[in-house]
Amino acid sequence: MASKPKSRWAETEEDAAYEAQRKKEREEKKRLKAEKAWKLEEHKKLTRATSTPQRVNDPQDEDGDGRPTKRRRLSPARGESNEDEEARGKTTPLSAPVEASSTLLRFDGGGFGKSRSVEKYDKLNDIEEGAYGWVTRAREIQTGQIVALKRLKIDVNDRGGLPVTGLREIQILRDCHHRNVVRLREVVVGEDTSRIENIFLVLEFVEHDLKSVLEDMPEPFLSSEVKTLLLQLVSGVSYLHDNWILHRDLKTSNLLLNNRGRLKIADFGMARYTSDPPPKLTQLVVTLWYRAPELLLGATSYGRAVDMWSVGCIFGELLTREPLLQGKNEVDELTRIFELCGVPTEASWPGFRRLPNAKALRLPANPPGGAATGSVLRARFPLLTAAGVALLDGLLALDPEKRLTAKDVLAHEYFRQDPKPKQEAMFPTFPSKAGQERRRRRDTPNAPVRGQAVDLGTVDFSGIFAGREREERGGGFSLRMV
Repeated sequence: MASKPKSRWAETEEDAAYEAQRKKEREEKKRLKAEKAWKLEEHKKLTRATSTPQRVNDPQDEDGDGRPTKRRRLSPARGESNEDEEARGKTTPLSAPVEASSTLLRFDGGGFGKSRSVEKYDKLNDIEEGAYGWVTRAREIQTGQIVALKRLKIDVNDRGGLPVTGLREIQILRDCHHRNVVRLREVVVGEDTSRIENIFLVLEFVEHDLKSVLEDMPEPFLSSEVKTLLLQLVSGVSYLHDNWILHRDLKTSNLLLNNRGRLKIADFGMARYTSDPPPKLTQLVVTLWYRAPELLLGATSYGRAVDMWSVGCIFGELLTREPLLQGKNEVDELTRIFELCGVPTEASWPGFRRLPNAKALRLPANPPGGAATGSVLRARFPLLTAAGVALLDGLLALDPEKRLTAKDVLAHEYFRQDPKPKQEAMFPTFPSKAGQERRRRRDTPNAPVRGQAVDLGTVDFSGIFAGREREERGGGFSLRMV
């Protein structure tokens, strides 16, 4: 065998001694590792040998078939006490010494992981039917407390199971704890648990929805009452936005009002969590009359500004008792928005031409009547203070980047001016329709339903709205979608 070639570097006696020491240490480490593995294997063999039951001479093996005997139960059966079992000879008294390895810990699970039955509630009357569920008034049999039962709408032919809208609503309501957000008590199921459509949300019962109150009031809310309602609404929206939640369907019929003057945001069927930067989302959200212009123009990336536009529409509705922008379709809605807030330009709304549906939008270069100069909110609300008009104008800004946030609204000068917001305890009360009879169906359109609405980002406007032109009487301007 050829000898190891000598290194070109000079090797001294000190180097040789160092190499020998390293070799000796490696061999010692290898020996200790092998010894440790051998001891571990011997320990495992010994453990298996001592834990194996000896059945041959086991006096309890009466049948002699070598099967292990049944272990003596140490915990009492359901509905029995330890004394009952001791008297019947089923178990060893707890006072008797037992081996430590035989002691069992018992925990009261309290029905964890199992929803209660809807039969615990007695149905009283129907309240209303929405896009994502039926709502009824009910009484809890055990406590007598009045609640609202919402049955989720689930397509039995959909093999996907519980829809994502229902899952989001349950998750968000369980996570929300705010005085201006409706509270979820629990989720119950029908007796036939094999049918997934028998899922009910048990919500706190609130006497009114704001839409019904506005319809039945002989006179509009006072300025102090409008401020109270708007502050509560924005406070709840601010809480949702701080927790990265978009409601995406704010309207007066989804705002509840109890007989103590407290407003609560409800119906989270279209709500979802968001992020920064916002994810790509569907524009088929928000009821048409409360839908922001960027959604109407097909934006798929949006944020909290869509909720704030809805807040602005609700603000105007509180002042007039009528929905502010009652468009018949998406085109008519855009027309009404531009008439009220002004025609967008690259200066007032940079980049709006890049939105999918804006390419089919033909706006007049110099519309008559000065419509392109700005909004006409001042003329539409002559009795509103300058601060109130500024607040409404900030909420209805066409550019979502310039739209007021919930924090901006809460700190606005409008709420510091006289008259101050009325205390909730001084708020007027109204007879409760929800507690007495089925509500009549309203003319307010529903929010888009998943799978049943047209994706505006893929529609050719020229084929649908060609030649449609709306002329305003009295020297207005025309808006044509081609």
